[in-house]
Amino acid sequence: MAPDESNSKQIRIAVIGSGPAGFYACEHLFKKKEYDFSIDMFDRLPTPYGLVRSGVAPDHQKIKSVTRVYDKIASNENFRFFGLVEYGKHITMEDLKKHYHIVVFATGAQTDRKMNIPGEDLEGSHTATEFVGWYNGHPDYRDYNFDLTQERVAIVGVGNVAVDVARILCRTEEELMQTDIADYALEVLKKSRVKEVFLLGRRGPAQAAFTNPEVRELGKLDDAHAITRPDEVELDEFTKELLEKQEDRSAVKKIEILSSYSEDIEFEKSRKLHIRFLVSPVEILGNKEGKVKALKLVKNELYKTEDGSLRPKATDEFEELPVGLVFRSIGYQGVPLPDVPFHDKWGVIHNEKGRVLDPETREPVQGLYSTGWIKRGPTGVIGTNKQDSGETVGCITEDIEAGNLLSPETPHPDRILELIRERQPDHFTYEDWLRLNELEISKGQKEGRPRVKYTSIEEMLDAIRNDDEAANDS
Repeated sequence: MAPDESNSKQIRIAVIGSGPAGFYACEHLFKKKEYDFSIDMFDRLPTPYGLVRSGVAPDHQKIKSVTRVYDKIASNENFRFFGLVEYGKHITMEDLKKHYHIVVFATGAQTDRKMNIPGEDLEGSHTATEFVGWYNGHPDYRDYNFDLTQERVAIVGVGNVAVDVARILCRTEEELMQTDIADYALEVLKKSRVKEVFLLGRRGPAQAAFTNPEVRELGKLDDAHAITRPDEVELDEFTKELLEKQEDRSAVKKIEILSSYSEDIEFEKSRKLHIRFLVSPVEILGNKEGKVKALKLVKNELYKTEDGSLRPKATDEFEELPVGLVFRSIGYQGVPLPDVPFHDKWGVIHNEKGRVLDPETREPVQGLYSTGWIKRGPTGVIGTNKQDSGETVGCITEDIEAGNLLSPETPHPDRILELIRERQPDHFTYEDWLRLNELEISKGQKEGRPRVKYTSIEEMLDAIRNDDEAANDS
């Protein structure tokens, strides 16, 4: 007999995306004990955790330990994970509305912003996302190639991601061996000929987006000197006035750290990491073969806007920085999702406090919500998503009380399971992921590393099949 679809009081929720924002949304929902929530989480990759797995730098293992919290959330009996199930391909908006009362989009910001300067498409010009995905073993980027025979590399941007890229380029083989960096990336980086790395910020040191722990870490690299220019870390009058007015101790400390890198030092280490400020790229210059040979920079100065903020203004002073490789890291933006209202200019889903809005009427679209970077844009750290998801869940509970939910025809959990099995028989459960996780850790232990990652979907599927066969044989 078919399950009774109509009498169940269970509220069925689909969460699209398995990064921190998606998991924190689940956590907030499960804490609402007055409701009987049943949650299905979907991700286009077999593995969960989003950027915690594929974005956090491999030499920041402590940050990755947050996944223990996500595993605890996933252990709830009313939680299911469908990995390798892509929204828009294996499931559609029509499917979701047919099976769920509520849909939460937590797909993050998946692309880099462009600099929009000449030469950006030259060979040797890359996005930070590509490089980060490559060294972290993301299946989408494992086959990319980066010419690390180049001795000089420029990174445009001074956020934490830009710092991660610089740090990985400056790490020694011994340092990298202590991480879970992808095996193929480790082999390429072992042979790297990079000698100088340039981090380039368009504003001053006080406005740099990187955090103090990140920039302090740059001064502790085993075989690379962090170097700043005294004239570029010296504060202008506007910045001094602003820091005094705001009593921003964090910014003051940041200046102290950066200024310490401008002191005279003896260069005993083999690599140099130059942290530059008040410069903007205006063109990437190429050689006859169409490869990057230099970056043309303009010197900036800061000016005070009407709202009191400080913005960079180009001067008539230029310089050419000889480099053979350029990474841009000037921010991320979301990508549109099928049948979901999207704000192209902002790169986010049209929403207010997480409620998806119809762009024409500005009215909430019943049953649809967003959280994380696809909701607010690429700002904040991992923990920021917890508060952000709390706001979205607050809207969800308000709408539940008001009766503003979708009315699915077939909400029973078995129905969507049957659909997924039909359309994507190779989907990953959370149990599959936990087994893969143990296999990666086991491989890592044999090499004295935190883990050795499977980096292709085929490898992941084979690993689970082989594990199944081994279990059956025993």
